[in-house]
Amino acid sequence: MLDFDIVIIGCGVAGMTSALYLKRANVNVCVVEKNAPGGQLNMIMDINNYPGIKSIDGPTLAFNIFEQIRELNVSYKYANVIEIINEKDKKIVKTNKGDITCKGVIIANGRRPKELGLENEKKLLGRGISYCSVCDGTLYKDKDVCVVGDERNALDSAIYLSKICNKVYLICRNEKFITEELIQNEIKNINNLEIIKNTSIIELLEENDKLSGIILTDKKTIKCDGLFVNKGNVPIPIKCDKLNTKDGYIIVDNNMKTNVDKIYACGDIISKSVYQISTAIGEGATAALNILKDIE
Repeated sequence: MLDFDIVIIGCGVAGMTSALYLKRANVNVCVVEKNAPGGQLNMIMDINNYPGIKSIDGPTLAFNIFEQIRELNVSYKYANVIEIINEKDKKIVKTNKGDITCKGVIIANGRRPKELGLENEKKLLGRGISYCSVCDGTLYKDKDVCVVGDERNALDSAIYLSKICNKVYLICRNEKFITEELIQNEIKNINNLEIIKNTSIIELLEENDKLSGIILTDKKTIKCDGLFVNKGNVPIPIKCDKLNTKDGYIIVDNNMKTNVDKIYACGDIISKSVYQISTAIGEGATAALNILKDIE
């Protein structure tokens, strides 16, 4: 006897949407996640392009969706998925806390923040370096911090931190930001926010095993207590034999079906052109409805 009908890997917005649809269809479903429910939602300060909701922060939206699946008694396991084994009559989802057997799998494990790739970056994680201003911003109250990145999430991070910190330096490698004009105008009016363009960080300085500053490409040194990295995202790899991928992203058809029988994928882990909350929700619903037909 199998443990579940469907196992969903990842508890971001796409995975939770799939769980919602499947459980309401009376499918025995389990969500497996190694981090906090919500995934990348937990790193977003303000969401104001979600239809029907004028404004909401990411953690609140994540909690609301998670509450929906919990109220439906969706099975939930905190575990790290190591591999998906595809057998003729079942799938085996191997985790660090044991194996789970099922008829089909929806992969929705998303992406993780891209690192700078500097020598002592990993060592200083949690000691001055962070990838989430919502999570760690209050640790730097009234201190000087830097934000690096040139897309919307970097600007959001800088705006959020400017309300907490003494001084915020926003470091952009290009001349222009890759985001809406509205938010670019907003940052111009923040007194404690300084924008430094056309540069990159080449070295991380440390003192007493903590970040003490950064050095830029022009050799300029900025002293700071915190550095918030917003350089985009990379897909979280998952091991599954013969699964087609492109640059680490899973290839799916219009039904969210992969090339492996009864394995579907949705959300930020799939190869696509648009990575938004609204698209992830649609993909989660599509994956659920189509895998439901497949296992029946």
